[in-house]
Amino acid sequence: METQISSNIDAIIQRIASAAGRAGRDPLSIKLMAVTKTVEPERIGRAIDAGLTMLGENYVQEAKDKIAIIGNAAQWHMIGHLQTNKAKYAVKLFDCVHSVDRLELAQELDKRVGQIKRKLNILIEVNSGEESKSGVEREQALELVRQVAVLPGLAICGLMTMAPYSDNPEDSRPYFKALRDLRDEINRAGIAGVRMEELSMGMTDDFEVAIEEGATIIRVGRAIFGQRHYQK
Repeated sequence: METQISSNIDAIIQRIASAAGRAGRDPLSIKLMAVTKTVEPERIGRAIDAGLTMLGENYVQEAKDKIAIIGNAAQWHMIGHLQTNKAKYAVKLFDCVHSVDRLELAQELDKRVGQIKRKLNILIEVNSGEESKSGVEREQALELVRQVAVLPGLAICGLMTMAPYSDNPEDSRPYFKALRDLRDEINRAGIAGVRMEELSMGMTDDFEVAIEEGATIIRVGRAIFGQRHYQK
């Protein structure tokens, strides 16, 4: 199993390099995040041993339990929907929150991070058009960035989205291109303190298309750890 995780990561890195080559990009500009939802700490440790430095969790409590075991051997990122009442825990656990999609959440994160005197990196999550998914509407994203940018405890570093599921990775391309275009639009607005450096987009089934469209962080779980077996 240990060698399987390592060989899976090697194969993904090769695919990243190929996709980056097609887009004329430096493969080192793309960060591979291991999505560790439902993955046991021992197996996460094997991924870290294989060289991964960025882990993505969907739930605060699950992340808290794993961080207690694994510690800070890698960066921990919150990629799932974050309830406002969990902000006080999130600011202590995560290096970055990818799922800031409303002002109320940003204000609570800012308040809580101020209490522990640190600054928190965040991404603004943009909805891809699915009502069932989280994320600010594209048309409202620039205004949300303006509102969040004045909060002293938060550093806006980019955008995140999740394309609608499809059997065909090419179906994700318009959503990834739209996020890149939105990033460029926000950059042109010249908002003080905003560094639109990161595009967190692309998962196991479509990360190569995401890289071709400018992804700087890809979120991969199944291709690293295999099919998940959910408890619930």
